[in-house]
Amino acid sequence: MKVKYDKETDILYIKLSEEKIEESDQDKKGFILDYSKSGNLVGIEILNASKSSLNPTKVEYEVA
Repeated sequence: MKVKYDKETDILYIKLSEEKIEESDQDKKGFILDYSKSGNLVGIEILNASKSSLNPTKVEYEVA
């Protein structure tokens, strides 16, 4: 998994897989979901990330 934040465009992208993106759908306003040919979720694009409840400059993760 890779997480990338672009300050200029204010877009946070979470890449879940190296599979090629075949289709993208805007699930809810400001969220674009990328899918592979087989229907697997490949990535999540969050538009206007700094204006949402997220803090795109601080990413925390937990391993259980």
